[in-house]
Amino acid sequence: MRTVFYWIMKHIVVGPILLAIFRPWVVGLENVPKQGAVVLASNHLSFIDSIFLPLVVDRPVVFLAKSEYFTGKGLKGWATRVFFQAAGQLPIDRSGGKASEASLETGLRVLREGGILGIYPEGTRSPDARLYRGRTGVARMVLEAGVPVIPVAMLGTEKVMPIGTRLPRVRRIGIIIGRPLDFTRFEGMEGDRFVLRSVTDELVYELRALSGQQYVDVYASSVREQRAAQTR
Repeated sequence: MRTVFYWIMKHIVVGPILLAIFRPWVVGLENVPKQGAVVLASNHLSFIDSIFLPLVVDRPVVFLAKSEYFTGKGLKGWATRVFFQAAGQLPIDRSGGKASEASLETGLRVLREGGILGIYPEGTRSPDARLYRGRTGVARMVLEAGVPVIPVAMLGTEKVMPIGTRLPRVRRIGIIIGRPLDFTRFEGMEGDRFVLRSVTDELVYELRALSGQQYVDVYASSVREQRAAQTR
């Protein structure tokens, strides 16, 4: 049922309207395999990244979204839940500890089933359109699943829907899909934190090359927390 709902929303209801309005241009779509498990690892500029990337890829793309999006009350909560289900997203608990392990297992399940998993190595949206240090969770997932990872650069989405806005601005966006990265040389080393950092940094380097973003060697979440504290 969920697959049918996703297909209808993507190809009949929401997808055609969004594609007609925002007219995204795409480079490298041929790099996404027609079948088999793969990770799409993207920079993260805006809330709408999780909407437009699945729209331009022929196969279903599953993103892991924070569970709060699926537990809201009332009409707004229902609408939000339906929207994220239509976008092919799965709820995860991001509180850390056992919750992080459960999130990892959710992503691995998608890959074991031969699906496409969308991941943001930065862990959260960039606060200022720069590219930030990657979290090693993506590397661990890629190594444990033994699947290729494809870097994806979203371009201009922060101008369509900046952080804090409720309604998007009509502008054209771009999506560059890079060539698959193969990390099988690190097979069985997903428990080595130095290997995880090396894999993550290599992936982020590819994202920087595709996107042309300025790189900042700190976590985006730390910058957002600092800015939030300054505004209190």
